[in-house]
Amino acid sequence: MPPKRYMGCAANREDKCSLFDYMGMEDKVIHQYKNNGYNIILDVNSGSVHVVDDIVYDLAGAVEKLLEQGCAEKSSEWTEKIESLGLPYNKEDIEEATEEILALKEAGMLYAPDIYENYIGDFKKRETVVKALCLHIAHDCNLACRYCFAQEGEYHGRRALMSLETGKKALDFLVKNSGNRVNLEVDFFGGEPLMNWQTVKELVAYGRSLEEPFHKKFRFTLTTNGVLLNEDVMEFVNQEMSNVVLSIDGRKEVNDRMRPHRGGQGSYEEIVPKFQKLAKSRGQMNYYVRGTFTRNNLDFSKDVAHLADLGFEQISVEPVVAEPSDDYALREEDLDTLLAEYDKLAVDLLERRKMGKPVNFFHFMIDLEGGPCVAKRLSGCGSGTEYLAVTPWGDLYPCHQFVGKEEFLMGNVEEGITRTDIRDEFKTCNVYAKEKCRSCFAKFYCSGGCAANSYNFHGNINDAYDLGCELQRKRIECAIMIKAALAEEENPQQKSKGQIKF
Repeated sequence: MPPKRYMGCAANREDKCSLFDYMGMEDKVIHQYKNNGYNIILDVNSGSVHVVDDIVYDLAGAVEKLLEQGCAEKSSEWTEKIESLGLPYNKEDIEEATEEILALKEAGMLYAPDIYENYIGDFKKRETVVKALCLHIAHDCNLACRYCFAQEGEYHGRRALMSLETGKKALDFLVKNSGNRVNLEVDFFGGEPLMNWQTVKELVAYGRSLEEPFHKKFRFTLTTNGVLLNEDVMEFVNQEMSNVVLSIDGRKEVNDRMRPHRGGQGSYEEIVPKFQKLAKSRGQMNYYVRGTFTRNNLDFSKDVAHLADLGFEQISVEPVVAEPSDDYALREEDLDTLLAEYDKLAVDLLERRKMGKPVNFFHFMIDLEGGPCVAKRLSGCGSGTEYLAVTPWGDLYPCHQFVGKEEFLMGNVEEGITRTDIRDEFKTCNVYAKEKCRSCFAKFYCSGGCAANSYNFHGNINDAYDLGCELQRKRIECAIMIKAALAEEENPQQKSKGQIKF
């Protein structure tokens, strides 16, 4: 039973830092914030989330500081220091709230120690198996998206389509290097995969032929801009693809500015009806419409709303990652606007749910009870180890964003991984290898962020893309707030008792 001070707060409370945020504390084991009227405390190491009243919220940071200083609990020094903070509460309420905070500490739900760092030694020694491939089935594209890191499909090289023979060797490589893992993932990527559609279909058939003799199960996915999407493609996709990513940026003017044809004409009008039909045919499940927002649409919450109004229920709109010299690149001065947009989006999604029109926003999906295993929480996507990209001619790279960077060429599908030093470097990539991650409350949710972004902005894979980190932290805060609101909605009697339990 949670203590009585677990409660939802009055709406429209101003978002601001708590008392402890300006007490000189850096490596905090709790993270406190206010969002949409909720006082939220995240215990970083245990993953426990607490929605509390004002006094517990104000005292939690102070108690952590006293524990750090080694003050004996309930000592006269302890009481004097808490009272000296000048909080607007009487002594009895302070003592009661402090008792509840310490009870949570004893239960391992507040100020929990970090038990994962000791796991890193074994983590680095783990056997490496490949479980996923990103098949660059086409280094070519029928659009000319301005922000495309693949340079219209060419990836700093030449236009090419993957042959059936190379694709088969890639699947053979995956099976051979997957160890005892049964479930394998293959994403057909580009450029535009539908420009090499016959090969996609034949590779799916070949993969299915490998499942029984090798005791494997393939999960195929497809990423497409939709220009070549037709009835035959939809039928096959619905039969064979576990997930489909449909690329669209949102409002017509936003999409067509960044995702035009090579002749300059927009793509919005031709792809929207196709995407709507495919989403409906899949029962609004197992797909995403996936957009990118840039400096041209800092009000990206409107693009998410537009996609929702079109009937899409699975949406991902993500920040562009671009060179600072690009006119559409996000800048530090945009940060306040972007953070406010995420808050606005979170509230809008809650309102849609209340109206019976729920939408899943990819970056707000968070599991507070289960979630990824420890290895996943520490190392993220597994690029360069468990996950590799394959070019049309069979070269292996750590992931699709490293393709074309010759210093990261790891081998090929015929000879396998010949640059084991690159694999070993990625194997050591984890949240404890990144100084910026060690003291970040979000580290077990973002798992250290994107290695490619780190390399592109700092020249090594064990740094972090700072602007991206700020946005990620806000997304996690919004996701937890949504969980709090849903918990309150599902258990309204808890709010009447002043309690919300996760």
